[in-house]
Amino acid sequence: MVPRLHGHGRFRRWLGRALGGDEELGDRAWRRILHLFGAAVLFYYALPNNFFVIAPKADILLAALAVMILLEALRHTVGLELPTIRPYEAHRVASFAFYALALVLAVLFLPLPIGAAVVLGTAVVDPVAGELRRQSSSPILTIGIPLGAYGLLAFMGLAAIGGWPAGPSALLAAGAAPLAVAAERPKWPWVDDDLVMTFVPGLFLYAAGVLALGLPW
Repeated sequence: MVPRLHGHGRFRRWLGRALGGDEELGDRAWRRILHLFGAAVLFYYALPNNFFVIAPKADILLAALAVMILLEALRHTVGLELPTIRPYEAHRVASFAFYALALVLAVLFLPLPIGAAVVLGTAVVDPVAGELRRQSSSPILTIGIPLGAYGLLAFMGLAAIGGWPAGPSALLAAGAAPLAVAAERPKWPWVDDDLVMTFVPGLFLYAAGVLALGLPW
């Protein structure tokens, strides 16, 4: 008997019907929702280091990442069935594993303003851009809206959450947005856009903000 971590799609069928469609719509909507929930990793910054008592918060975060990697390993070794896995992911590392890796590395190794900016951008703009491409071929919608959304979210991360000055934050956000949107569009078989979309603008923000402008981190 194949092990599984899902209820045979019952929830996704219900969600799809609630949205006026079928299980395919429910599956896609649930993937989008889970992707948005990735932004919750930003609570890491607000937690005291000993919040979990049994171990420092960084160790707990790494343990959560290890669980994600273990699930992905079991999927390939013993055939563990996971929800929302798409057909093209059957013989490659799934997007959720890349996404978990991107989120954890971002909050552990990037300065707070940059980590907040790229996590918000990837968590929100990636699913929005994907859904817009399904609905329209207009560049105004498929490129313009993701650019504007990423710029706004990056500014919030840099200035409102990270505390960098508003002027440099606005310029840096404007520079990071096209890099992130461009990084999200190609689909490579060996790496997922979640990881690339997080660290291409992240490295730009570090180089321009910390190294060039000397902003605090």
